Amino acid sequence: MVKVISANDPLAGPMTEKESKDFLESKDLLIHIGTVDEKGEPIVTPTGYYFDRDLDKIYITTQKNSKKVNNLRRKNTIYFCIDDPTPPYKGVRGKATVKVNEDINHNLSITKKLLMRAIGSLEDPTAKWLLSETENGNEVVLEISPSYYSTWDYTKTP
Repeated sequence: MVKVISANDPLAGPMTEKESKDFLESKDLLIHIGTVDEKGEPIVTPTGYYFDRDLDKIYITTQKNSKKVNNLRRKNTIYFCIDDPTPPYKGVRGKATVKVNEDINHNLSITKKLLMRAIGSLEDPTAKWLLSETENGNEVVLEISPSYYSTWDYTKTP
């Protein structure tokens, strides 16, 4: 269970744990993750994700030698934000630790789930390319384990 707290926005109410998980599964939104580079400077990267509600984990795929992977190998703590830009606004942000997973069989399973969520087919040319990159070990899966969710929901305006 992940602790759920209010984002302390006076115009929005917090979400419950169930509402937070429902939100993370509900739409094809992007996660923005913040890492720290070798100079100690922040870098924010938006990308697609897959959320496993039973494990309370968020998964993303990325190139094995990407800047974010290099940053995470130095410091595996991130901040993240997933929000819906369509009014009434709502979102989940938080702090998390990240594991870089290089196991190809595990990564293929997660990549397929992510592609089905984002594209809806494994036959799409982009899906085929990403699966091929994963099979060849060029893609890794980042397993994000949130320590808390800070939430806001403008449908709950006080």
